[in-house]
Amino acid sequence: MQEARLLIVDDEQSILHMLETILQKEDFIHIDTATNAEDALDLCNKNRYDIIILDVMLPGRSGFDICPLIRDISDAHIFFLTARSTDLDKLSGFAVGADDYITKPFNPLEVVARIKAHMRWKSGKAVPSSQKIYHFGDITVDRISGNVTVKGKNVEMPAQVYQLLLFFCKHPNQLFSKAQIYENVWGETYLGEDNTVMVHIRKLREKIEDDPSSPKLLQTVRGLGYKFVPAGGRHEIS
Repeated sequence: MQEARLLIVDDEQSILHMLETILQKEDFIHIDTATNAEDALDLCNKNRYDIIILDVMLPGRSGFDICPLIRDISDAHIFFLTARSTDLDKLSGFAVGADDYITKPFNPLEVVARIKAHMRWKSGKAVPSSQKIYHFGDITVDRISGNVTVKGKNVEMPAQVYQLLLFFCKHPNQLFSKAQIYENVWGETYLGEDNTVMVHIRKLREKIEDDPSSPKLLQTVRGLGYKFVPAGGRHEIS
């Protein structure tokens, strides 16, 4: 039995029924559905979700419109579900707070696999390190609670941005290409010409840098990739 709570938002009843059925067969029992933006927002205000599958082309307000509103009240992992698959569409989705992108037509088993992969990561089972808390100068990352503090203040961030930060915390002062980052953080083969990493690097800088336009911590090495150069050294608490 899966304890995760899911919300599926799509105006096509056939897709709702298909996803709900296959997820129930995989022992997910806490599943809510909505067919429009207003109902989705109402459910998000009433319940705490671990995963939200959000269609872009909803009647009235689109998924792009309501994703930032959901992000303000929820730390759920948000999958955009859409037939729009251009790089611009993906960038727009990530920019408004989505964590992942599933394009139609899709294999429902792939959706299930992605959900399970996220839940394994969230539970900490996918991270072999025994370290539980990272301290880097003004930045503290607590893997147990998922809390991030910068200069003593709690900082909320989308799940995929948090996962990116966690990856850099595990590998300070090491240079990684975009392909290496993508394959380690997203767990998929990097096919090139994908701005996912760049968009999430920018989002992470906005969370941890004093001046995101002139980053000191998360540095770009031109032509090679990125590295996390923390101030204050590395301290571990297990």
